[in-house]
Amino acid sequence: MKAASRFKSAVSAVAITTSFVLAGATTVQMSLIETAEAATVSRIEVRGNRRIDADSIRGQLGIRPGQNFSQADLDEAVRRLVATGLFSDVSVRQSGGTLVVTVSENAIVNQVLFQGNKKIKDANLSQAVQLAPRRAYSREAMDADVEAIREAYRRIGRDDAVVTAQVQQLTDGRVNVIYNIQEGDRTKIADIRFEGNNAFSDRRLREVISTKESNLLSFLTRNDVYDENRIRADEEALRRFYFNQGYADFRVLDATATLQDNKYTIVFTVDEGQRYRFSDVSIESTVPGIDINSLQSALKTRSGNVYRAKDVESSVIALTEKLAASGYAFAEVTPRGNRDFSNHTISVVYSIDEGPRAYIERIEIRGNNRTRDYVIRREFDVSEGDAFNQVMIARAKRRLEGLGFFQTVNISTVPGSQPDQVILVVDVVEQSTGEFSIGAGYTTGQTSSSGGGFSLEGSITERNFLGRGQFIRFSASGGKDSRDFQLSFTEPYFLGRRIAAGFDIYRNTRKASNSKNEHVYDRETTGGTVRFGLPITEALTAQLAYNYSREEYKGVGSIDEDTAVGEAIRESPWTRSSISAAFVYNTLDNPRNPRSGIYATAALEFAGLGGDAKFVKVTGRGNYYHTLSEDLDLVGLVTVGAGHIAAWGGEPLRIFDNFNSNDRIIRGFKYNGIGPYEEVGSSRDYLGGKTYLHGTVEAQFPIPILPESIGLRGAVFADAATLYGNDYADAKGTDLKWRASVGASLIWASPFGPLRVDYAEPVLKEDTDRIQHWNFGISTRF
Repeated sequence: MKAASRFKSAVSAVAITTSFVLAGATTVQMSLIETAEAATVSRIEVRGNRRIDADSIRGQLGIRPGQNFSQADLDEAVRRLVATGLFSDVSVRQSGGTLVVTVSENAIVNQVLFQGNKKIKDANLSQAVQLAPRRAYSREAMDADVEAIREAYRRIGRDDAVVTAQVQQLTDGRVNVIYNIQEGDRTKIADIRFEGNNAFSDRRLREVISTKESNLLSFLTRNDVYDENRIRADEEALRRFYFNQGYADFRVLDATATLQDNKYTIVFTVDEGQRYRFSDVSIESTVPGIDINSLQSALKTRSGNVYRAKDVESSVIALTEKLAASGYAFAEVTPRGNRDFSNHTISVVYSIDEGPRAYIERIEIRGNNRTRDYVIRREFDVSEGDAFNQVMIARAKRRLEGLGFFQTVNISTVPGSQPDQVILVVDVVEQSTGEFSIGAGYTTGQTSSSGGGFSLEGSITERNFLGRGQFIRFSASGGKDSRDFQLSFTEPYFLGRRIAAGFDIYRNTRKASNSKNEHVYDRETTGGTVRFGLPITEALTAQLAYNYSREEYKGVGSIDEDTAVGEAIRESPWTRSSISAAFVYNTLDNPRNPRSGIYATAALEFAGLGGDAKFVKVTGRGNYYHTLSEDLDLVGLVTVGAGHIAAWGGEPLRIFDNFNSNDRIIRGFKYNGIGPYEEVGSSRDYLGGKTYLHGTVEAQFPIPILPESIGLRGAVFADAATLYGNDYADAKGTDLKWRASVGASLIWASPFGPLRVDYAEPVLKEDTDRIQHWNFGISTRF
């Protein structure tokens, strides 16, 4: 019993002792943990640095002597030092009252050199890489630069370019970074095919996309470079094309690219679906106070018309603008389509609902290193504080893309400082807007009264002058019988409003000949124009201008001063001071290669605000394009035009104010080769006429034996015109008499601009007319 008691006492003593020991150990452990979590040091020692000042390193730590810090603070200090890019390795540890920071410095780049590159200049590659002189070297940055150089070569069609990098060690911790480049051969696009297309031929669809097959001129256009981003854009272009032709179910199923022998074969697999037409089109609203009947005029979609996505989009924009103008800033227009698969129609209901009440807190613009902020902001119809409207934002995006200043435009939203506030973020990638061109051509007399000949032309153009969105162009050209100089400037937002204002200054010299092609006189015209353009609608623009010119004529050889030309030369120089007003209506789908739409102009000019000329001139011209066959890519063109000029103030009309015929009026005849004339010995001087009328019908088509990537198309045409009326007493041929011609053309969408060559054969003419079969000029002759 006693033994048991003694055993229990011993156990109790051990337990009590153990408890005290454990309690003491726990206290010590907690004290150590607390000390580690709230340590302090009296000094900070930096080791391993050679070029970088120790105080600069201490300043990056975020820890000061005598300041409490934790392990998390030490980890953050290491991250900050590594993030500077100056060190390859960083460690921080505590040794007694000293915090020891040990660093291994990265080398400093002395030079970045490129070897073996010919197709891309050093300056362009330097912009693509991260490493640069006086920056810290790192292996990661060099590897990223190698990939960036490869990507630069891929963008110019050299997918097999080989890029390697080497480091040349120098003294004092400096290195040269050398990129060795084997550019390889340029990849080409041998074939672009489409599968699943029935409504449109491969040739027609290849014209829709921006990627082209390689041809002889691809080194100029660079549109035969395979790029996945471009392929994605081409898929979207195909969707837009089909949606605007009535194929609402269209899908791009796949787009594959196969590379063999350094040549790509691209295949787009599509599902066209059926073609739809609009059936019922209506408007409904859940917003009190909106008069639906008053909104019907804003609709661009009509029952029975072929379904076009752009018409639905235009209707949404027009309705949104009309509602906003009526005070419904938050009204939201949503189109709902209901397909009828049996008769292939789509009924559309434009539903108007009260949208979320959100306001634009601010607009942030990023990526515009050159373009001024206000050039981008003015394309928005909304500003800070206005109601947020997605339709208006999408419209601004299209406007910015249409400027031609940016490769890409992306507009996104992020939450603002309040629940009902949003921030618009506009990200742009700028592109080159300057152009320098020089070329040679052959003029056939369509712009002068001389016989024409070879000419040279050069121009410098900047579409975003000083980043202000202004247009400036200087051009000079000359040939055997002509000299032209012109300076043009346009401010698209005059006084902060969407009014284009600009001026043109020019000097033209010409040598004129008679019916025997004898040199008769020289003409020098110096003048200028101040002009304004005001958009009325998306398609209609009004223009107003003041024009001033001084014309000086010099006779060559013996000229009879009693003739009309002789009197005009004797009384030279002449001055003209006039104002003009014009309306331009443009609904063309493509200004360079139209297939549908109208381009029409009507102008009135009044001369007599000082100067020698006193007249009223009225002119008009309309071009109507219509696709006759989508499958054959056959486009029809009808053109009509007219003009009349009359003197006022009791004085006869000057000879040189009359209209002269040219190839824009009728082809197959020389410049000023028809109409009123004066007999001068055995030759004739053509005097021009007071009135002209003309018309053209034309059919344009692809040339089957040539790939469409070259950009050549053919045309056949028939022209008819008359030029009559003249106040000069001795003028002959002043009666209304029609001329007509038929011919064929070759139209070329060249890298230098749209050009065409015409051959015309007169089928209705007068014996006194001057014939010219060939003409060379601009393709889209508006």
